[in-house]
Amino acid sequence: MKAITVSARKKGRLFREIRRHWILYVFLLPALLYLALFAYAPMYGIQIAFKDYSIAGGVWGSPWVGLKWFRFFFGSKLFSTVLVNTVVLSLYGLIAGFPMPIILALSLNYVKNIRFKRTLQTVTYLPHFISTVVLVGMLSVFLSPRSGFVNTIIEAITGHTIYFFGAPEYFRHLYVWSGVWQGAGWGSIIYMAALASVSPELHESAVIDGAGILKRIWHIDIPSIMPTMVIMLILNCGSIMSIGFEKVYLLQNSLNMETSEVISTYTYKMGLLQQKFSYSTAIGLFNNLINFVLLTLVNKVANKLSGYSLW
Repeated sequence: MKAITVSARKKGRLFREIRRHWILYVFLLPALLYLALFAYAPMYGIQIAFKDYSIAGGVWGSPWVGLKWFRFFFGSKLFSTVLVNTVVLSLYGLIAGFPMPIILALSLNYVKNIRFKRTLQTVTYLPHFISTVVLVGMLSVFLSPRSGFVNTIIEAITGHTIYFFGAPEYFRHLYVWSGVWQGAGWGSIIYMAALASVSPELHESAVIDGAGILKRIWHIDIPSIMPTMVIMLILNCGSIMSIGFEKVYLLQNSLNMETSEVISTYTYKMGLLQQKFSYSTAIGLFNNLINFVLLTLVNKVANKLSGYSLW
């Protein structure tokens, strides 16, 4: 009886708080509806991964086949290739791309000339707004073996040109470093905001004690933005298997397929081009499960090592 009474009191208090702040829940309603319609409602389609789906039978009318498509994927010749390519490309992108916004934000934080600082911020932010198609087109023009200025320089030095798009060994570098160039400025915004909250008194005290810029960065700035860094690292690790489909597909060709075929492009080809809907759904579900496990593990490790985590 006592437990029921306490529970009833909590519910009554909750309803009173909702009535008191109902306008806040009205503003929250569009976001909840968006999530319900576009994130949770489509999840009923996950069952396709465990069925032999046909358009005629539909989701509910197709027969159950259990783990058939998962076993088919694990036993396919391309399983190890697409898995290794996805992991290597993701880790390469994380190692190369994660520190760059931090370094850029720390550098901009010590620029004293306001006009010059704003100009640098604008220049570094602008690549973020270039579409993926335009970016790949720029790479194609710049790296063209016939007219690209990069190959013009290489030919002047070495006497021969390099077909970057046709060499498998260059694909990962093109993908990762073009992404770093495009996203570093935009990614630095959140770190700039975190650095703006650092108390100027800390820097004044450090300057009085004779600390230089590097010591101030190491002992004041980095500890201040450490919670932000940890959260961003957890989020990046949680999506380590989810490589963007568009740029990989646009950079991909028959010559660099051995390093450019990743899970997202393989899923697209199996699902939309070959219409193997159950097979592609099983691949996507496997990919999402790996991301969920990685997110949970990294969050737990980060919590133990730094005391900061998502939950």
